[in-house]
Amino acid sequence: MSDWLVAILLGVIEGVTEFLPVSSTGHLLLVENLGWLPRQSELFNTVVQCGAVLAVLLVFTGRLRQLLAEWRTPATRLYVGQLAAAFILTGIGGLIIKKAGFHLPKTAAPVAWATLIGGVAILAVERWLRNKPGATTITWQLALAVGAAQLVAGAFPGTSRSGATILVAIAMGLARPAAAEFSFLVGIPTLFAAGFLEIFKARHDLGAENWTMVAIGTGVAAVTAFAVVKWLLGYVQRHNFVVFGWYRIALGLGILLWAGSR
Repeated sequence: MSDWLVAILLGVIEGVTEFLPVSSTGHLLLVENLGWLPRQSELFNTVVQCGAVLAVLLVFTGRLRQLLAEWRTPATRLYVGQLAAAFILTGIGGLIIKKAGFHLPKTAAPVAWATLIGGVAILAVERWLRNKPGATTITWQLALAVGAAQLVAGAFPGTSRSGATILVAIAMGLARPAAAEFSFLVGIPTLFAAGFLEIFKARHDLGAENWTMVAIGTGVAAVTAFAVVKWLLGYVQRHNFVVFGWYRIALGLGILLWAGSR
């Protein structure tokens, strides 16, 4: 398979799965472990994620302009402060984990278990929340919980950053549209920071990376993610996440059966 086709396929996978509650990192690791696509560097996977974040910037351009225009209002300052708190908690926790020598699992089984457990958690929370109205106000406790959820998702591929943050937010009583927006917005600095950190770490080996392939994957991820985010924002207005829970359970069980047969 040609490099450009691999980059396109990986970009599509990243763009489709980054903001759906199904885990983009988990899917990228799985297609590589299953041998469907060649394994890529950590730098490639992280930078391609930044392409998906560009899509969020485009989708939320109006919201970001509103936050800038209304910066002096107490409500806006509170909201931005809560986004910053979630990001800072994730960043500090991530640095501590890195210093402790933690490495992301590269095999299929841990990803499968995280996918499966996440699916069960989605179904459990949705059943508990059935017919319960959601609030639209972000609390400091909720913002910190979202930061912690990002940290857990970053440490365990297959958990899903967007899935974990949205699930925690709705479990704490936030309405799905507000939870999705907060998750997407806090993902902007989080994923950009992860991309820049990975580039800095690999600064001495940047010449060895196929940057044409990285650029293709990043561009495809941006276009695909734009369509997915627009669709998901409309979807959460009328639906819950049960379908994603069943998808994760089926995928997790399928991978465990495959791994067991090997």
